[in-house]
Amino acid sequence: TTTSGHTDSPNLKVKPHSKRSGSGCVMLGVECYGGGLWHTWLDRDLGISGRVLVRTSNTQEEGKEKIQQKFVKIDKPIARVSTLCIHLQTAEERRSVSINKETHLAPILGTAEILQEGVKKQLTGGEIDDFWQKEQDPFLLEMIAKELGIDVKEIADFELNLFDTQPACLGGMKDEFLYSARLDNLATCFVSTEALVAHSIGETFENDEDISMICLFDHEEVGSTSAQGAGSPIICEAIRRISSALSNIPGTVNPDLYAASIRKSFILSVDQAHAIHPNFPNKHEKHHSPLMNAGVVVKSNQNQRYATNSVTGFIIREIVRKTGITPVQEFVVRNDCPCGSTIGPVLSSNTGIRVVDVGMPQLSMHSCREVMGIVDLTNGLELFQAFFAHFREVDNCLEG
Repeated sequence: TTTSGHTDSPNLKVKPHSKRSGSGCVMLGVECYGGGLWHTWLDRDLGISGRVLVRTSNTQEEGKEKIQQKFVKIDKPIARVSTLCIHLQTAEERRSVSINKETHLAPILGTAEILQEGVKKQLTGGEIDDFWQKEQDPFLLEMIAKELGIDVKEIADFELNLFDTQPACLGGMKDEFLYSARLDNLATCFVSTEALVAHSIGETFENDEDISMICLFDHEEVGSTSAQGAGSPIICEAIRRISSALSNIPGTVNPDLYAASIRKSFILSVDQAHAIHPNFPNKHEKHHSPLMNAGVVVKSNQNQRYATNSVTGFIIREIVRKTGITPVQEFVVRNDCPCGSTIGPVLSSNTGIRVVDVGMPQLSMHSCREVMGIVDLTNGLELFQAFFAHFREVDNCLEG
């Protein structure tokens, strides 16, 4: 039994040649990742985080070096994408709120006059010999180096993202909402992890016939086709290795055992769901309009944008009935609206494992700042725990 989700969210990623300048400002070259609501990134206080490759000397082998991977997070708001003031916009521009992703989303890091030494390094290359470092903003490199406690010359490469420095908080009249960035889909990742931990120390674990796990993938927002995405062989490889570990002959894979494992497995594909928006109720099919704080959502789509079918949907609903937890809600997109997708169909088609698509409802999906109901975190935790504990009991009742 597996709960699966994705870890990535739409954001602004730093380009390989990051340094930019214009109109007296030092700027940063960024690339849009995924399908973000990019206007919501305007006028936000942005920090930088990601992975940095660092050159380190090998003290045991003189003259040799190693490359370490380190994570960096600069919470300081060092970047900002500013809106064009209303006085300089035409009436048409005010109505359309049109964003050119290439020219309108470059964050400002500072002013050239204040950062003149850094600008000089940008224009001349300064004393930097590395061809990669010459294409980066020198003050950004210095800030990363200071955060990691290393020398600038030790930075070999990086993979950086911008993020909103405003922390998550509770909101609403009764603190019933969670306001945060990246709820899609880190809320799922958090609740799935908590559910697996709770299951592993629960009363039913000793008698559990199944191997329970969570699989969290990257690159869902851009199609899942990567070595870390749901389109990779990760799940099949995990099942193959587990089958090998359970084989009578260590280190071998019994084809029958592997096939049986695929047949008996089940994936809960969990991705945040679309709650009905009170200002735009006509965007939902009125009989399938999930509410926040009212339960986890089962997603269905006959055009296979979601992997739920009559059997996989029944299994989840039956687990809910047997355990008496909060009933699930149902979501079907309107016939005249486009439909998003999840890792569910990718996993189902690549592995042959049964999949159901579910999610906790939220508003403002793909915004820089999203919102969901805090009760649904509990609803999700209870459902995922019930899935781990009672799936086999329900599945054994199915014929065929």
